Amino acid sequence: MTAVEVIGALFAGPGARDYLGEAVTIGEHMLQAAALAEAARADGPLVAAALLHDIGHLRQAPSRRGLGGSSPRANTDARHGEAGARWLSRWFGAAVTEPVRLHVAAKRYLCAVDAGYSGLLSAESVRTLSLQGGPMTAGEVAAFEALPHGRNAVAVRRWDDRAKDPAVTAPRFAHFAPLLEALLRP
Repeated sequence: MTAVEVIGALFAGPGARDYLGEAVTIGEHMLQAAALAEAARADGPLVAAALLHDIGHLRQAPSRRGLGGSSPRANTDARHGEAGARWLSRWFGAAVTEPVRLHVAAKRYLCAVDAGYSGLLSAESVRTLSLQGGPMTAGEVAAFEALPHGRNAVAVRRWDDRAKDPAVTAPRFAHFAPLLEALLRP
């Protein structure tokens, strides 16, 4: 299987049909985020990052996500960005993987610097914020702002927050497959 086929299989698999406390499945959520990035005319790597931002959740077995009850979900909620970026780094460069890695930190960042941001979060995002460390401290904010891909992670985060609408039908994975193919490292 090619890299894009491996990723596509995750979107077609049972993990993509899970609901992680939102009104849409995890797969639909990721597709909606990519469609929002595309509509914003983001560059290719940023559209790919929006598409793949929660791939760390798709790669976790349901029992490890804690979907049936009590929950090692605290571990995946805080670390799914890093786990997903690490896995994707075998195929993609930092322009794709760093916004994926940093999208959880971007939520913490936005909660610290944008007074109205936390009011936009879904109930599930508010719940996971505490598992992810809460709003950043002033020192963490300064460090985040110095990161080369921090701004792109914030863009992915904002699309992530809006990509939870059950009335929206996003393009299927096949729509984004050529973009991913073009972004693969040689």
